Amino acid sequence: MRALLFDFLAVLRPRVAIAAFVGLLTGAVPLAATERPNILLVLADDLGFSDLGCYGGEIPTPNLDRLAASGLRYSACYTSARCCPSRAALLSGLHPHQAGVAEMTANQPNRGPAYLGRLNEESMTLAERLKSAGYSTWMVGKWHLGAPGPIGRGFDEYFGYQNLTAHSLDQWNPKLYTRLPAERKPELSSQDGKFYATNAFNDYTLEFLRQAREKKGQPWFVYLAHSSPHFPIQAPQADIERHMATYRKGWDVLRQERLERQKKLGMFPANTELPPRELVPKDSDAIANGYAGKQNPAWESLDADRREDLARRMATYAAMVEHVDAGIGKILADLEKNHEMDNTVIVFLSDNGACYEWGPFGFDGESRKGVTTLRSGAELQQTGQPGTHSSYGSAWANLGNTPLALYKHFCHEGGLRSPLIVHFPASIKNGGTWVGDPVHLMDIVPTLTALAGADNPIEFKGKTLIPLEGVSLAPTFTGTALAQRSLAFEHERARALRRGEWKVAWGKRMASKPAWELYNLVADPTEQNNLANENPELTAELAAEWMAWAKRVNVDLK
Repeated sequence: MRALLFDFLAVLRPRVAIAAFVGLLTGAVPLAATERPNILLVLADDLGFSDLGCYGGEIPTPNLDRLAASGLRYSACYTSARCCPSRAALLSGLHPHQAGVAEMTANQPNRGPAYLGRLNEESMTLAERLKSAGYSTWMVGKWHLGAPGPIGRGFDEYFGYQNLTAHSLDQWNPKLYTRLPAERKPELSSQDGKFYATNAFNDYTLEFLRQAREKKGQPWFVYLAHSSPHFPIQAPQADIERHMATYRKGWDVLRQERLERQKKLGMFPANTELPPRELVPKDSDAIANGYAGKQNPAWESLDADRREDLARRMATYAAMVEHVDAGIGKILADLEKNHEMDNTVIVFLSDNGACYEWGPFGFDGESRKGVTTLRSGAELQQTGQPGTHSSYGSAWANLGNTPLALYKHFCHEGGLRSPLIVHFPASIKNGGTWVGDPVHLMDIVPTLTALAGADNPIEFKGKTLIPLEGVSLAPTFTGTALAQRSLAFEHERARALRRGEWKVAWGKRMASKPAWELYNLVADPTEQNNLANENPELTAELAAEWMAWAKRVNVDLK
């Protein structure tokens, strides 16, 4: 109830007025700083829709499963299809184009204000909003939003990528990671041979929580932005070995097993059929492994050496996910030890669907420059170890997005949907249930600022702010459905718009002449039955709505 009330009052300013009005309506004493919730926001990188155990995956994720069992799982959480745009939406509460990060971190001023490659001054980050509300603000991990970086956009402290525009770094090299502000000395050891970035991010989260508690009476916000399981796929060798037997079964068997678990979990109707193996996007044969525009191969069609190579790649990926989950377990134990679980909002999600880059056999070496190496023996055992740089490929990504269509980069469901878990015992009254309402990363800002009692200012640092596009998810905490709205998407010419059960999508690199496709996501959640020819009027109506949105948010339509 308190969350709903703050949501209703979020448009009122200043916060003192909100507190006073709450007191008048409820007869309660206005919330003190110590009564406002702490906030932990965890973002995984390139995690597939179905990778977690609580979303049907075979990867052991007991700690995230535990959060899901007493929190909420969202079955239709949408992203912006790629890392940079999704991070912009998550931190700004806007469509990424409105925040200045329509694509990647390259500045492209000739394409308009949506293509700055960094967060613009007309957006206010979640950290800036919560800091203004009296929170201490901490970030760990991957920024990937350009200058001025996390310290310049509202975070008090940071440990993570030294290169703030990097999409990925070697997990084993401590020299690539930094502590900010610059005068801060690293509190934790980062020695060669003992450093693994995912574990370091988990440990720094615990260190920042320790420091946050020293600020007596001040609530905290921690943003943990993992780079796992983004390529390069790297993990301790012993952990990789644990998963080898599972992935020797191959993607065809595992896709079917995932879907059967998803049906039992209530994610999809019992009559949902597993779609055919997904197509490999049209690209040069050199990086698509000769499968450009073709279907990913059947597992049993591959020779034994290739299957063993691929099994090790996916086992490495699974080990990365397991390390993310193990860190969550350490953080939960720390929150329990300090009696903070009940009054901490925990949000976990991913930035896009699983990553197909660049063909069914993956690559070895720098993205788009590396070739695929077929390895065996001692060389194969080095997969994921220091000095390696590999991906796991499109066929395993197809498994990661089970049973959805396509992958990261695309605006079909496999590129857009992410797991979303929200855990907040103080407000969630229907824990352990699924929420089917379509939601978006940009909803996280209004949700968390409402729970924190933060202002929703019109101006910030002399700039007029673009009004928030996201909506608060607080009604779903008590089982109330969100009002229907349209959600629109665009990334590098891929397009989509969802309204209710209907969705239009425009492919890229999949057809010589892309056209609008129409799907009923209730009857056809895997986007297998294109109804555009049967419903030309509805297709045109939704396409026109997308075009109006695109013009409003400054999509480059040329």
